[in-house]
Amino acid sequence: MTDRRRFLKASVLGMSSPILAWAGKLTATTSARMPATSTARVVSTWDFGVAANQAAWAILGKGGHALDAVEAGARVPESDLKNHSVGKGGYPDRDGHVTLDASIMDADGSCGAVAAIEHIEHPISVARLVMERTPHVLLVGEGALQFALEQGFKQQNLLTPDAEKAWHEWQKTAHYQPSINSEVRDYGNPGRPGGANNHDTIGMLAIDAHGRMSGACTTSGMAWKMRGRVGDSPIIGAGLYVDGEVGGATSTGVGEEVIRNAGSFLVVELMRQGRSPHEACKEAVMRIVNKRREASKTIQVGFLAMNRAGEVGAYAIQHGFSYAVCDAKKQDALIPSQSVYTTSYS
Repeated sequence: MTDRRRFLKASVLGMSSPILAWAGKLTATTSARMPATSTARVVSTWDFGVAANQAAWAILGKGGHALDAVEAGARVPESDLKNHSVGKGGYPDRDGHVTLDASIMDADGSCGAVAAIEHIEHPISVARLVMERTPHVLLVGEGALQFALEQGFKQQNLLTPDAEKAWHEWQKTAHYQPSINSEVRDYGNPGRPGGANNHDTIGMLAIDAHGRMSGACTTSGMAWKMRGRVGDSPIIGAGLYVDGEVGGATSTGVGEEVIRNAGSFLVVELMRQGRSPHEACKEAVMRIVNKRREASKTIQVGFLAMNRAGEVGAYAIQHGFSYAVCDAKKQDALIPSQSVYTTSYS
């Protein structure tokens, strides 16, 4: 009986190797499957996505990898001192600390993120190293900073003079309320849409010439937020999600509402079921509106999606959300998104 058991065990193990090898080949073939079009394209949220796209296209246009492209693109607004909702120029929390969030994701599900990180100009690059050099997905706060410094990033003061001035101005009332849109990145004009309570996350999605898809998302979060607050941007499945077999999605706006609905994951799953990017974004937005009918009248959430065929779509709660598209034919296209409410607040 013992000999028979040994024989059966040896037979099963002997069979498993070719089966596993075949399964591995199937997985590799599936993950590398080309989309319906091999035309490279990058899309991103908001008007500052135009400059970000151009940096990404400098890589995509030469046949580079989508992951390199979205990282390079996201670094542009992170360094833009005029952008008070992303990176180094971001407005601080209510205690005067500039904290940044970012995530990055590749077609095969590899992903990395940092949240509430301070003193580092490019959280998107730290997020990529979390993905590539650790067994983890998300590092936060002091741990994220420690990791960044160990990886050679330079510590610096992110509170710019303009942001500090705006913070002191805000302290006169210390009132915080997320507002409709965040088109304005100047606290000196609080009467215009968004005022200082901006939440202009930049989310990017790219397909390279080889059909590989990647995404990135980076933000300084809501101005004057509670210390320790983290929105959707660094949460995989909320602010960003990519599946190379289906497509990718990213979000902007009030992150709490996106987190409650696992928004970007939802958009990708709806595309998996056959919806177009536009249809998927609209359905995800309507789920938020239907659950939060009164609250939705005063907040903004927008989704941007691209499927593996390179088709792009977006939808938002409020009028004013726009997205940028860049490919071999369009270098600086800025497209207004459709929305639930169409009243202009400008």
